[in-house]
Amino acid sequence: MDFKDLLRYYFVQIYEEKFLGLIEDFLEELESTAKNLSLAALPSQWYKDAVIYSIYVDLFNNDFQGLSERLDYLEQLGIDCLWLLPILDSPMRDAGFDIRDYRSMRRSLFSLPEDAPAEITQQLFREFLSQAHQKNIRVIFDIALNHTSDQHKWFQESRKGPENPYRNYYIWNKDTNKYKETRLLFKGLCPSNWEYDNEWYYFHRFYEFQPDLNYHNPNVLLEMSRNLIFWLSQGIDGFRADAIPFLWKEDGTNCENLPQTHIIVKFFRGVIDAIRPGSLLLAEACQPPNEVVKYFGKGDECHAGYHFPLMPQIFISMALGDRQPVQKILRPEVTPPIPKICQWVTFLRLHDELTLEMVTPEEREIMNTHYRHDIRWNFREGEGISARLAELFRFDQRKILQAFSIMLTLPGSPVIYYGDELGKGNDEEWFEYMKTLSGYPDSRFYVRGPLNWKEIEISLKDSSSLSSKIFIGLQTMLGIRKDFKA
Repeated sequence: MDFKDLLRYYFVQIYEEKFLGLIEDFLEELESTAKNLSLAALPSQWYKDAVIYSIYVDLFNNDFQGLSERLDYLEQLGIDCLWLLPILDSPMRDAGFDIRDYRSMRRSLFSLPEDAPAEITQQLFREFLSQAHQKNIRVIFDIALNHTSDQHKWFQESRKGPENPYRNYYIWNKDTNKYKETRLLFKGLCPSNWEYDNEWYYFHRFYEFQPDLNYHNPNVLLEMSRNLIFWLSQGIDGFRADAIPFLWKEDGTNCENLPQTHIIVKFFRGVIDAIRPGSLLLAEACQPPNEVVKYFGKGDECHAGYHFPLMPQIFISMALGDRQPVQKILRPEVTPPIPKICQWVTFLRLHDELTLEMVTPEEREIMNTHYRHDIRWNFREGEGISARLAELFRFDQRKILQAFSIMLTLPGSPVIYYGDELGKGNDEEWFEYMKTLSGYPDSRFYVRGPLNWKEIEISLKDSSSLSSKIFIGLQTMLGIRKDFKA
């Protein structure tokens, strides 16, 4: 079955035969684009041996030029894949996950004025990709497929009224009685999944300024696919698909991990493979392992997915001095086998809270007792701890490196969160700044914030500094790990 037949099959599975004209036009467009681009496939399964480094471009070193200047640093550490946290145009109320324009990058990331033409940023981005690729560093970036910013042009049109052609790009209702079984993701921050707007309510799983897209409208699926195609044409090596379990909503369900969501993911994967085989589709699905493995499909959905439940078990094992928590979570009855071409992505810390959603009440108590050293780190009413790696271990070099060693000897491709290789702590100033900007006391702001390269360079030259000891220790471990292929 060629890609056109495959995508047509997926489309009809979701929408039956109501919109055949739409899919036929899209398939002709896709075939023409793929032929014109003629992009060479990426090496098969390159992601299985990748060491991933996660960064906010501006917080890492001001802009893309600053990031380019630090590629040698990343190469020296042992990084071969950069995961760029949100870089697309955004009001930045949720660190860029509130996307205003899927075809445009934030001008500030290139130190350009806001009215600079998009073509200039695209050219500079392609130049950055070329520099990274010359050092054998692949680059992926975050894309929110579930929701947009309320400043996106689709939503601005949608809210004008029921007759607007963009109205059903989002989910509107006259009351809040729909999707009652849907859980609140942001406990303590958002009291409802519905937001009142001009005598109607719109649905959102995250903040109220991030309205959910309506994939019951086939135009949404096709337009989001076109956005993926556009960035593949610019040379990106893949995508981290944010909030992927929530794409399809169905009344009477919890609106998570529904069968239609998996077909949508297969459609996205088929589009990506048609344009550039080997480009990574990474699932961000904070779900139990038996649900996450479904996002691999038979190797025809996502190439990789985060193992969220493994992460807290590493910390619990260290707190108890017992290997059993990690061993238990990796047993086949808990973490089922995955297709050979797929890969788990492992991590100690990321840009969000240390999630405690999928631990028992007893385990949650252990985590909060051993690691939540400040009540201000509380997230979602006890379901998360907002602290960087060094803070969790009270800046104990031995424990920090032990945690890295455990992660690096487990199955999966590891993620290093920017600054953790240096022992960076929580950023109080950044929290206060972002609280004022966003209007929310979101404790996750503590784990973000800019790096200070003047201080870093001084610390790395001092062999007795914590930063130097952690960097060299991690660098050594990554060097050893590269001798053993997945």
